[in-house]
Amino acid sequence: MESTIHQSPPLPPVTPPEVTSDAAPRERGMIGVVMEITKARLNGLVLLTTAVGVALAERGAIDWPRMGWTLLGTGLAAASAAMLNQLLEQHRDARMHRTARRPLPTGRIPAPLVFVGGVLAAFGGFAVLAMQVNLLSAALALANVLLYVLVYTPLKPRTTLNTLVGAICGGIPPMIGWAAVTDGLEPGAWLLGIYLFVWQLPHFMALAWMYRDDYRRGGMTMLPVVDPQGELTARIMVVTSLLLAPLGLLATMGGLAGWFSAAVSVLTALWLTWVSYRFYALRSDASARRVFFASIIVLPLALGQMVLDRGAVSPEAWLRGQGSGSVGVSLPLPAGTAGGVP
Repeated sequence: MESTIHQSPPLPPVTPPEVTSDAAPRERGMIGVVMEITKARLNGLVLLTTAVGVALAERGAIDWPRMGWTLLGTGLAAASAAMLNQLLEQHRDARMHRTARRPLPTGRIPAPLVFVGGVLAAFGGFAVLAMQVNLLSAALALANVLLYVLVYTPLKPRTTLNTLVGAICGGIPPMIGWAAVTDGLEPGAWLLGIYLFVWQLPHFMALAWMYRDDYRRGGMTMLPVVDPQGELTARIMVVTSLLLAPLGLLATMGGLAGWFSAAVSVLTALWLTWVSYRFYALRSDASARRVFFASIIVLPLALGQMVLDRGAVSPEAWLRGQGSGSVGVSLPLPAGTAGGVP
């Protein structure tokens, strides 16, 4: 990623796209407005990664009530970040074709109501996690809202480094899930957070390349906007896609999941790397779209397999053909045992 800060040019005098009958919002009614203003579909990914953090931190059977409270609190925090972000960006959203039909630019919901709803959702998420789970998970959720709204959002029109801050925000939900179980941030929590952080870079770079003209129209300083040839954009996509392979192996060696999970993580990372390399060669919207959709497939496959194959493995015991160690955490084998079996 570039180390220099790119200043965005002054906003061009672009007339906001008119919402005609052909371009009318597809989701009507209050339920549709709520889903759009809270980015319900996008935040489904937040809940998925939070649930993965809970599942991988559990040493035995999953505590489903705790899982439910954790998802509720995290979901409220994510909804808060989405509402307050759109509140701050409503004028830029109005200039972009992709976002011009959101509830605030179209006037389907008043800005004061969004502000109140966003603040209440942040407080509600913090309260749920603090009272029903633990303070660490609550603090992480609140910190993520503040980082997203007060740092990431203002940086978007100013520097390409905003993407790194946004990726940090995306890496925190599985850490919230982990902290909900252990009330700590052990190495496994950081590994999950780093995996999500890295995954977001090829995923978002592909999206930003496809909508680079729209981001330029809205005054957003994304890397593809200031990298018109796509050289640096493509290199970052290839390198970060490949980096997912060793991170998947570390999940196994660190005691989060088994060998089959490692194989799936490596294979999916190599596939995403190949698709990203095709973008490097072609630099087309079609090849970027393939990277975007490939990344959407890779994440649930890799994380889902970690959950299905969760539990520590002992490399020494595995080489002896004696299988896994204890579930969820690497433990030293007692003296006089082999592979955890007396």
